[in-house]
Amino acid sequence: MPTSHQLAPHGALQPMWPSFLTGQAEQPVRVLLVDDDPHMSRVIAHELLGDLRINLLGQGCSVREGRRLISQNEFDVMLVDLNLGDGSGFELIEYMKAVRPMAEAVVISSMEDAQHALHAFELGATGYLVKNSWFGNFPQAILQVVNGGASITPNLARRLLSKFEPPQANVEPLPVNQGKDNKLSEREQQVLKLVASGHSSTEIGARLVISWQTANTHIKNIYRKLNVRNRAQAVSFAANHGLF
Repeated sequence: MPTSHQLAPHGALQPMWPSFLTGQAEQPVRVLLVDDDPHMSRVIAHELLGDLRINLLGQGCSVREGRRLISQNEFDVMLVDLNLGDGSGFELIEYMKAVRPMAEAVVISSMEDAQHALHAFELGATGYLVKNSWFGNFPQAILQVVNGGASITPNLARRLLSKFEPPQANVEPLPVNQGKDNKLSEREQQVLKLVASGHSSTEIGARLVISWQTANTHIKNIYRKLNVRNRAQAVSFAANHGLF
């Protein structure tokens, strides 16, 4: 019989996690952490170890250690800083997508600018969290991305949304998908904005008073019209081309 709460290792109560979502105590989400900031690594690791739905498999502090962790472990999500002593987290995202294409990458960075975020999304990341900014917590961010959502620090999400403005008269026309049949509908624009804010299909459905299956259908139609493969690429494409 399911209970309304479960105890974390440190004794704190956690709200029940729906059984149909990925990330259960008996099958936790497997996570790698790569960050060269010792204090931030301790903070993140403490949060992850305190959640039964998360299994922190390994930690590294460099591109070299990150590559070793990626190659030696079967995992679901990598949390990665962009500024590493021997290179960039962008390198690890590219390497991860080549070696473990089904894994998710979530950036944890002190750089709160749309350019870095969009580049990370173009490489395949599905989250961008700004250090020392409020966004909930790290386990929540991990669980969002493994369940089809995106996790973006609210202030950064707002900056990305600010790019969704009507194109100016002198803006070059879109190079692809210019036909009438490929134009995003008003509902699809609403869905895309919620995707950019990091909402899952279930959350989008609740906000728009539609089922999560209908929300997924809209998302698939957006992918087809924008000629992209995932949520991060859809947000990046829309932001770069001023679709709204």
